[in-house]
Amino acid sequence: MLHHVHDWQAAGWAYRAELYQHTDATVISRSPVLEHDPALPEAWWAELRTALDSLAQAPTERVAVREEYIRRAVPEYTGCDVGQIEWATAHGDFHWSNLGGPDLTILDWEGWGRAPVAFDAAQLYLYSLHAPTTAARVRQAFTHVLDTPAARVAELTICAQVLQAADRTPFYKELAGPVEEYLDVKYGKTA
Repeated sequence: MLHHVHDWQAAGWAYRAELYQHTDATVISRSPVLEHDPALPEAWWAELRTALDSLAQAPTERVAVREEYIRRAVPEYTGCDVGQIEWATAHGDFHWSNLGGPDLTILDWEGWGRAPVAFDAAQLYLYSLHAPTTAARVRQAFTHVLDTPAARVAELTICAQVLQAADRTPFYKELAGPVEEYLDVKYGKTA
């Protein structure tokens, strides 16, 4: 829960400090990329869907993912054109080490803002590719957004982020192969 926000400017820079509530929640994975299938109750999945659906509707001017980045990185790292982007509000860093269970807890909110529709669901799905049962469960929980034309940009953006960072971040390097395979199967190409 957000308790306080303080904005200030100094020396031509704008700053924001946000004070959030401390939690003792246990994260589902130490790595953003899921390596095992967690045993999460159905209630957790239902709460997760409700949380992301509600978040997507929240009005904001904050930006989680910049359009300029999307239009540059997606073609460069995936070989796909971007096309039209539909926007929604997203957590922006929605992966397994930012989720707690068995009671749903969502951590690490400093990057929330506007992103392509289905961005959080796409990130959670792609970061689950090493755990096929959970990847299928994510797909099932978020089929209402992931199986829409608007979700294409979100998936491609997450793929571009993974591939761009694969040479410098170990968990992205491990995820790069499955992401490239996913791009090939779903979109027919990678860069």
